[in-house]
Amino acid sequence: MKIGIIGCGVISGAYFEGARKTDILQIKACADLRMEAAHAQAEKYNCEARTVDELLADDEIELVVNLTIPRAHVEVGLQVLEAGKHVYSEKPLGVDTESGKQLIDTAAEKGLRVGSAPDTFLGAGIQTSRQTLDSGKIGRPIAGSAFMCGHGPEGWHPNPAFFYDIGGGPMLDMGPYYMTALVNLLGPVKRVAAITTKGFAERIATSEALDGMRIPVKITTHLTGTLEFENGTIVTTIMSFDMWRQSLPCIEIYGETGSMTVPDPNGFGGPVSVCQERGEWEDQELAFPNNARMIGVIDMVSAIRSGRTHRANGALAYHVLEVMLAFDKSSETGEHILIESTTERPDPVPVGLKEWEID
Repeated sequence: MKIGIIGCGVISGAYFEGARKTDILQIKACADLRMEAAHAQAEKYNCEARTVDELLADDEIELVVNLTIPRAHVEVGLQVLEAGKHVYSEKPLGVDTESGKQLIDTAAEKGLRVGSAPDTFLGAGIQTSRQTLDSGKIGRPIAGSAFMCGHGPEGWHPNPAFFYDIGGGPMLDMGPYYMTALVNLLGPVKRVAAITTKGFAERIATSEALDGMRIPVKITTHLTGTLEFENGTIVTTIMSFDMWRQSLPCIEIYGETGSMTVPDPNGFGGPVSVCQERGEWEDQELAFPNNARMIGVIDMVSAIRSGRTHRANGALAYHVLEVMLAFDKSSETGEHILIESTTERPDPVPVGLKEWEID
């Protein structure tokens, strides 16, 4: 399948590199509002540099990977769908549920597909965690914890301002990795109760290029909450850009007969450890290839060709978006927020595949 990429910023390199690992797709063209960025990636990765309109008018391109900033995800996604092409977006799906639903509904009306990052849950770490949980090794899941805590990207990122704008923050930037991993493991979320806050009114960039630049903070940057899943599991969560140092685990699941540590969902690898009842922690063999970014697009292309449901699909991404936005909503109202959407757990990745294979 010939595909296009819109958005040639920092993350695009990972997608271009991933495309080199497979023969199921070919990047025909890339586009960016900054044509110099498009030309640079086109020259490096042997594709065509186009304007956005030119790329969308190309009938040979069947799917577009949308790597624009979060606030543009839905706007660009709708343009892609109106051009008659499938769209796979970087996370989050959108910055509000109304526009996210518009994207999903438009795709359904046109018989097209929506996919969305993250695809890290298709890697060895989360898939081994899923296999371990499904095998009953720790029994019925009762509770869990999910913590993403640090002090934000302004110290290293070359363009950190959008992390503190609408669509950014620890929840919409990093939360998709954690919430998607949890839904993959436990199924859909039933309700959310949360308290959120903003630790700093502004941030000071310290990267070499922007040292001293003041960044106004327009979103909450420390979010604490509890998720109740439809299967009854209760997960305690912190997503924060307000912590200088901490020693919390990424994800743990606590079952009737044991506990499991789940690796950082922002990566594709392990380790995964299990402690059964009063025993010691034991690392689990990773039964799947690591892969890397672009595996979600590869899975989507494979699914379009075969007619099956792709794993990093629009319904999953929309459900995750609604869950993430429920944190601020719960904090503002002082109420539990019932999640209106639901989704199926994505099919597990089959055992025995080689790297960059998917079925």
